[in-house]
Amino acid sequence: MSNLQTLEKQEQQTFIDVIQGRRSVRSYDPTVQISREEMTEILELATLAPSSSNLQPWRFLVIDKPELKNKLLPIAFNQQQVVEASAVIAVLGDLESYKNAEKIYGQAVEAGFMPVDTAKSFIERTVGTYSSFPPEVARQVVYTDGGLISMQLMLVARSKGYDTVPMGGYDKAKFVEAFGIDEKYVPVMLIAIGKATKPGHPTTRLPIEDVAFFNEMPTE
Repeated sequence: MSNLQTLEKQEQQTFIDVIQGRRSVRSYDPTVQISREEMTEILELATLAPSSSNLQPWRFLVIDKPELKNKLLPIAFNQQQVVEASAVIAVLGDLESYKNAEKIYGQAVEAGFMPVDTAKSFIERTVGTYSSFPPEVARQVVYTDGGLISMQLMLVARSKGYDTVPMGGYDKAKFVEAFGIDEKYVPVMLIAIGKATKPGHPTTRLPIEDVAFFNEMPTE
């Protein structure tokens, strides 16, 4: 085996270790704080996730001030990890992300990834399509992309030695009101992040033959 193959094998195993080591953790060390610099790096790496037409509709509200975590606690049905974790990241979906198409595709041109004429065509088509989506379709798009970014964020956190737990159990209407969330943003989920004091519970998964099928679905 060549040195390159050995390195690739080690990198692959490291990634597998991250995936296998991720657990939903609900007990955190409240004395551990994640620096603004490290949190920013975690979020930047997470944003390498794919999104529909590369519109990157995710937005993050990082809640790390103790008084704001206490404000969030009853909204999140008193889940203790809200106040114990270093931060709670609210993942939001921007229903008007298409308005950034010119900036996004312009960056692609500047980076040499796309000719100017192609970018112009993409911008016109993207803005026209996404701005005309019915509300339920627009929401489905940002929920899908929000799920992709959330999973990537949790894996990045795990690779840096932090633990997380995704939370869908909170009062979205009260959250929007309490934190002044504009109506163009859709709450996708909350993610607590920090240093675990207790490991997450081990869980099992269905056998792969129960969930994966090749070429055709099974008949009942």
